[in-house]
Amino acid sequence: MKTLSRIGLGALLAAVSISAALAQSSTRPTDPAAPKTRAKVKADLVEWRAAGYDPLDWINYPHNAQRAARIVAERHAQQAGAGLGQ
Repeated sequence: MKTLSRIGLGALLAAVSISAALAQSSTRPTDPAAPKTRAKVKADLVEWRAAGYDPLDWINYPHNAQRAARIVAERHAQQAGAGLGQ
């Protein structure tokens, strides 16, 4: 009986470990509530700079950032539209 309870306990622990691992891996990277990684923040900055945003241009700051945000949003919408058409 002691061996059977140890096997049952081991199986239970394995099931809990697997379910915890699956729960962590199932978080979607597009979830806006999920924290961004350093690599994602750097990639976003590169994308914004490619759209014309200059973080050192403090004179034209709000307009510069808003224009870059529109360009990036348009690019994302185009990519999403192209992905749906495939």
